[in-house]
Amino acid sequence: MVKEFEKEGFTIVQMCNLIPVATTVGANRIVPTISIPYPLGHPATTKEEQWKLRYHRVGVALDSLTTDIKDQTVFRVKF
Repeated sequence: MVKEFEKEGFTIVQMCNLIPVATTVGANRIVPTISIPYPLGHPATTKEEQWKLRYHRVGVALDSLTTDIKDQTVFRVKF
């Protein structure tokens, strides 16, 4: 689906935890997430820690939209 949006001229960021799958299907901008059931947080952490995780990862995703890339790129995030 990501490739179809990009064919139409939309810049897309794929946020996922299965990086090999995202690269195989051809996503160009990839931001790693935490897990399948909790992609942008973890219920065992405090609300403040979850907010920091989400804020950081969404920020990385937004920054990746303005980054000029030539090949598939997996953007680094803090774990």
